[in-house]
Amino acid sequence: MEGSEYQQQSPPEAPHEPMLTLPGALTAYIALLAVVHLRVLLPPEVDNWIIDVFAFIPKRYDSTLLQIHFPGGAGAKVWTFVTYSLLHANLSHLGFNVLWLLPFGSALARRFGPMRFFVFMAVTAAAGALAHLVTHEHAIAPMIGASASVSGTMAAALRFAFVQGSFLSFRRGDAEAAARVPALSLLGSLRNTRVLGFLAVWFGINIIFGMGSIAIGADGQSVAWQAHIGGFLAGLLLFSLFDPIPRAPRHAADASSWDEQGRV
Repeated sequence: MEGSEYQQQSPPEAPHEPMLTLPGALTAYIALLAVVHLRVLLPPEVDNWIIDVFAFIPKRYDSTLLQIHFPGGAGAKVWTFVTYSLLHANLSHLGFNVLWLLPFGSALARRFGPMRFFVFMAVTAAAGALAHLVTHEHAIAPMIGASASVSGTMAAALRFAFVQGSFLSFRRGDAEAAARVPALSLLGSLRNTRVLGFLAVWFGINIIFGMGSIAIGADGQSVAWQAHIGGFLAGLLLFSLFDPIPRAPRHAADASSWDEQGRV
């Protein structure tokens, strides 16, 4: 047959997204944090007013006779459960949170999509604020920072991070595929030795911070470790409410766990 140079053409491969590119939702969130942080360039009295109105202050909810009136009124009792997470003390505080957001937040933003991701960040921030309020009922010091939401993204990502093909597994594909592998159930996650190891290290570090009253940053801000735990538990427990990816059949999840670890 003439035309011996004919070669069967394979279908073009779908474009792969590199692991290190940031999804749009996370880029927008980090940009928002950066823009909000420009408040430090404002006069000190304006910056202090912003902290009073938008930071989370447990004393704001104190119903004793010694109640202090803060700017923002009743509205601030609602919005500060979330807005505190957009404020940071300094560049090192902001940079530390963004650094931890890059791997875990990227995977979660790809998996959830923009709307679910932003709502998830707000919910975990509120959970962190609630944990801080319960443990610091009369505190007047403002709490700021995205650490509770960052902790929530870490916990949520654990539900699929070690599954074969995901972003913390030994064998993974492109970023989009790695973020969309079927997740483990909550019970399955708590049976996974890698997840348990991560949990032990994470909780151990936060307990050390809490027991030692360790401070971070140039200004020596103390770590609101209870808020970290509140955000982390919310991310771990509420993940399924946000996850749009169908759950893997139990036998498939077990097989994946065996392939990745050599044991269940």
